[in-house]
Amino acid sequence: MDATDLEKRITRMEDIEAIKQLKALYCEICDDMHNPDRIEALFAEDGIWESPDFGKAVGHAEIRDLFSNFQKTFSFSQHNIMNPRITVDGNRATGIWYIMGPWTYADTNDEKWLALRYDDDYVKVDGQWKYKHLRVVLRMTADR
Repeated sequence: MDATDLEKRITRMEDIEAIKQLKALYCEICDDMHNPDRIEALFAEDGIWESPDFGKAVGHAEIRDLFSNFQKTFSFSQHNIMNPRITVDGNRATGIWYIMGPWTYADTNDEKWLALRYDDDYVKVDGQWKYKHLRVVLRMTADR
């Protein structure tokens, strides 16, 4: 293995770790009452947050509004994220993640366990990984 191959492998590993840190920060923001003041920085300007179960938002303003609505919908959430599969191709990447966690609905105080899958597209903007398109699909709900 020559130095160029080693540099590529190290860059790939650093990119994968940066994407894992992006997802961890996303989960922290969600568990910070879906903080709309913090979420838009994680997305590209034209980024998309999309779910057939929870809505769709395109661009920073819509994503911020969506998270403001989540703040009113959920009084608690705990994003327990697992099983990342990340593929990096230059300044673009994809990721698949699974999540299992408890949520409390604000209006009814109903407590639910949700299992979801994330399918993410990422883009590197000015050396920093951001969400280009975050898709989340609800797979299962159960009473807590």
